[in-house]
Amino acid sequence: MTRSITLAAIQFSPSDDVQANIDRVAGFVEQAAGRGADVVLPPELFCGYYFCKTQEEEHFARALPWETHPAVVQLTEIAKKFDVVIPVSIYEKDGPAYYNSLVMLDADGAALGVYRKSHIPDGPGYQEKFYFGPGNTGFRVWDTKKGKIGVGICWDQWFPEAARAMALMGADVLLYPTAIGAEPQDAGLDTAARWRRAMLGHAVSNVIPVCAANRVGDEQGQAFYGTSFISDQTGEVVAEMDRAKEGVIVATFDLDMIDRERAAWGFFRDRRPDLYGSLL
Repeated sequence: MTRSITLAAIQFSPSDDVQANIDRVAGFVEQAAGRGADVVLPPELFCGYYFCKTQEEEHFARALPWETHPAVVQLTEIAKKFDVVIPVSIYEKDGPAYYNSLVMLDADGAALGVYRKSHIPDGPGYQEKFYFGPGNTGFRVWDTKKGKIGVGICWDQWFPEAARAMALMGADVLLYPTAIGAEPQDAGLDTAARWRRAMLGHAVSNVIPVCAANRVGDEQGQAFYGTSFISDQTGEVVAEMDRAKEGVIVATFDLDMIDRERAAWGFFRDRRPDLYGSLL
């Protein structure tokens, strides 16, 4: 039997009401499942407003242990109900440490583990180093009931090393939950196109489908530009959202065909790790 996988990305504008946002994601998951999705990707930190634009101590209260986080607990039942994999992006508290984390829920609702964002940005409007420690899990690829899934979180998506590491670990697809938009220091700077091109390069160089889910809309003066997309293994965009709408996009891939194509291109055959010492 041919292996295939159907990916879905959710694009929406969260409120600052945790339960309302979880309910909305659950509704979008149901929509995606109705369109045949195997894996449904919500945006980064979808439980509330993107709070990292400034440094405010009160926001540490948003973090919770992943095992008891309401998004994880409730979406576990949704994953099981609709037989879909859901990568759940949360603000995690682990003892005295805080992380921008993702919990992978398998299609039977099992929590397969946690990935903690490796690359933490720090700049105008995106002051994440105040809130998150650097991830200590390393990159992760989960062998889910629907396929082998690698996930990077937002700023991770700009780094080719992260994509290549997950591909080397056997990922069938790469997913990137995201929160990105306006640059407050420069109103004329629009990174939407280069954001997409960076990930399309990962698709090409690793012969792998890529799915990115972004938030959209204005949050207390900070605008997020949406443009969520799914690309195939050649870097061709096969499904996308615009800068305004909320909703779900879906695309299906033949994983056996992609495996053959990846082998035929020879990127992994012709790698020269013996020459890459300068990367370290």
